[in-house]
Amino acid sequence: MLIKAVIFDLDGTIADFNLDYKAVRAEVRGFLIKEGLPASILSTNESIFEMLKKAGIFLKNNNKTAKAFEEIREGALAIAERHELEAAKDTSLLPGVTETLKTLRKTNLRTALFTINSEKSTNYILKRFRIADFFDAVIPRNSVRYVKPNPEHLETALKALMVNPDEAIVVGDGSSDMRCARELKVIAVGLRSGVSSMQELIASGANYVITSLTDLPTLVEETNKTIEVYKS
Repeated sequence: MLIKAVIFDLDGTIADFNLDYKAVRAEVRGFLIKEGLPASILSTNESIFEMLKKAGIFLKNNNKTAKAFEEIREGALAIAERHELEAAKDTSLLPGVTETLKTLRKTNLRTALFTINSEKSTNYILKRFRIADFFDAVIPRNSVRYVKPNPEHLETALKALMVNPDEAIVVGDGSSDMRCARELKVIAVGLRSGVSSMQELIASGANYVITSLTDLPTLVEETNKTIEVYKS
């Protein structure tokens, strides 16, 4: 099948989102400890989603209700959202973003964002840089129960664009983007923007690695040409 859609990560792919992840993790960890979670099972070396996963298991094992966990989850994510909104005020678009999005739009490709950031911070960035109209769908963490690398996040984006996995390309700078693409057999394009090395991206499932988003339209065009030759 020809490529009909491109699904982008946000942080580190579209925007240089200078979020202090260590500060977010430390504050969320402190919040969870105050809520009764043992400090020994929580580490600032893991994401807040990994911490919340452990929190859910702990609460379930101690006969706490699903409502109790949901309240804690909402509190933790509210902390993250506050930090994200502050960081969004100082962020900037990465080089070539607007040019690339304009080029893709001219080729009638469908485009989406899937991001672990909150809906508020994501929309703030899209409106601030006037790029919201370039995306046919936006899937922030609020739209899914499980974020990437869980495939549910990418599956939701594919459904929103009404394309099959073999009709899409995922573009991201992190291993979580590559891993969920690999699981769903979506072509994965790693962007070397500083978060992950080429080796890390390839090890996580990247089919291609680019150094600039401006390389993407040519990659899509060449991929479709290859598919056409194969079909013929």
